[in-house]
Amino acid sequence: MYLTLIPLRHDTPLIAERHGDVLTLNGKIHDFSTLPEGGELSAETLGSPWIPEQVRRRDGVLHLVLLIPHGADAPAISRYPAPLTLEQDGPLDLPPYGATGTAN
Repeated sequence: MYLTLIPLRHDTPLIAERHGDVLTLNGKIHDFSTLPEGGELSAETLGSPWIPEQVRRRDGVLHLVLLIPHGADAPAISRYPAPLTLEQDGPLDLPPYGATGTAN
């Protein structure tokens, strides 16, 4: 799974977890296991405030854009996040929400 991260000043942190082709965002499950190779799902179909663009499967890898909220005192790594390539299941290692190191 390849995630392009877009920073967003927001008062709600994001808790995200991956299990295979399933992404859970603040408790809401998004199951992409039925998305075929070359397929796309629109952001409107997903209805997630955290996924603003379509999700695609290319060469067996899911590609999606994920909004990453940060606090007013967020460090640069949170305001200018690098993309993530996820190969393992579990909680996502997202940039910190605020300067105090609060996890996103």
